[in-house]
Amino acid sequence: MTTMSSEVIRAGTPVGTARAAMILVHGRGASAEGMLGLADAFEVDGIAFVAPQARSGSWYPQSFMAPIAQNEPHLSKALKTLSDVVADLERQGMPAEKIALAGFSQGACLALEFAARNARRFGGVVGFSGGLIGPDGTPRNYAGSLAGTPVFLGCSDVDFHIPLKRVNESTKVLEALGGNVTEIIYPGMGHTIVQDEIDHAKAILNGL
Repeated sequence: MTTMSSEVIRAGTPVGTARAAMILVHGRGASAEGMLGLADAFEVDGIAFVAPQARSGSWYPQSFMAPIAQNEPHLSKALKTLSDVVADLERQGMPAEKIALAGFSQGACLALEFAARNARRFGGVVGFSGGLIGPDGTPRNYAGSLAGTPVFLGCSDVDFHIPLKRVNESTKVLEALGGNVTEIIYPGMGHTIVQDEIDHAKAILNGL
């Protein structure tokens, strides 16, 4: 396998015979193995699930709302990890429009930022409790187009880590980039993933 900038573990159908792939990005202090538990929850056949592991258990040290320079060089390395995983899937014959990205918490922020910075037609983008990275007022001058990529953003209205305003802003930015965005705010949910969110991600996978 091609050398990666991060350890990657896999589940589901092998890439060579899968009809689509999903990259699962874990949150702070979590693990790639833990994220692969979602593969079972999705209950979808024919998907190659790929989960990169952050070397320190965290993709970047500060809050995703901190000035971007405070999360460097870790943020750039983390984005490069996702780029490597996508490129590796493409080398194995999986086109970008059949590759979905999904993450939780810090992993959701990373997946959304990657999709925005590398906008093209992906199979889907799923952000469980996350938003685009950077402090309020960060310029969102992203190039490219998501070209109708289905995007799902789910979050609580009282998430301690993810301000509701940032979820709303992320929806608008991703829509402006051409994403077909569904945003659902769950009253009082807390910082977790609920079955309704799983169902939305499953619908994206079923459409691939």
